[in-house]
Amino acid sequence: MPGNSQRRGAVRKGGKKPTVGSGGQRRRGLEGKGPTPKAADREYHPAHKRAKAAAKRSGSGSSGPRAASRPKSRSKTSSEMVYGRNSVVEALRAEVPVATMYVATRIDTDDRVREALKLATERGLAILETPRGELDRLTDGGVHQGLALQVPPYDYAEPADLIDPEMPGIPLVVALDGITDPRNLGAIVRSVAAFGGHGVVVPERRSVGMTASAWKTSAGAAARIPVAKASNLTRALEEFKKAGFFVLGLDMDGDVELPDLTLATEPLVIVTGSEGKGLSRLVRETCDQIVSIPMSSAVESLNAGLATGVTLYEVARQRRR
Repeated sequence: MPGNSQRRGAVRKGGKKPTVGSGGQRRRGLEGKGPTPKAADREYHPAHKRAKAAAKRSGSGSSGPRAASRPKSRSKTSSEMVYGRNSVVEALRAEVPVATMYVATRIDTDDRVREALKLATERGLAILETPRGELDRLTDGGVHQGLALQVPPYDYAEPADLIDPEMPGIPLVVALDGITDPRNLGAIVRSVAAFGGHGVVVPERRSVGMTASAWKTSAGAAARIPVAKASNLTRALEEFKKAGFFVLGLDMDGDVELPDLTLATEPLVIVTGSEGKGLSRLVRETCDQIVSIPMSSAVESLNAGLATGVTLYEVARQRRR
């Protein structure tokens, strides 16, 4: 057929006659190119761009894990969700900082929902009507009853911020060693405010942080008393000592009983340990003095919040004399 003869005699673009099969022309295309590079090493991959941006933020040319290390500025915790009608109302009454209040679409209203909406409106909070499925996701499947609050990350101070020669009165700081109950932290912040203290220091690891529960227990004192986070509590205590503070540890087996304390009128850091383990070894060795609270033999010990409150009261009493 004429059409077929034309195909056989056809010349490919470029002046070359076609050859039978691919031959060696495609051999290079079939050869392997080695292992696929990691996503972060491919210039146009989103992972590469994210790594590059992280390196730029950290001020380093490296895109490895160290490039995204935490900055030296004030540290923040991640945001927290408070959910459930009672919990939401209590948090709003205690004026816990809130970024957003979520209300389920077509929620069945009761007194708690009405009060929550009233309090949120009075504070000028953002209120979002949200599908229940989205609320389930935000609360990680918790029993939210159609109400949830997003609490923004707490803005921690640095321990060095509490070493301030311009502080009014004699400096008084409380440090916590292994306290894990947020209600104890809230009670201690409240006592620090009541007895003229200047701040609280918590370690970065194995310690409670300023959660919504701690904020509620502080009864508003958390808005006035800074809480600092120390990457290493022992080193932070040593820095306080270099600045002229005396470090007192609270423990049942103390060197001196609280009424006989002679350092009350000096700049102080009072260290409270956990109820079960007390002060850790290194922290105890850093203390200038270990103080005990005399008690009836019928009572083994006070919880951390009460013990700190009693000690702060005695320090304040002696300073007023």
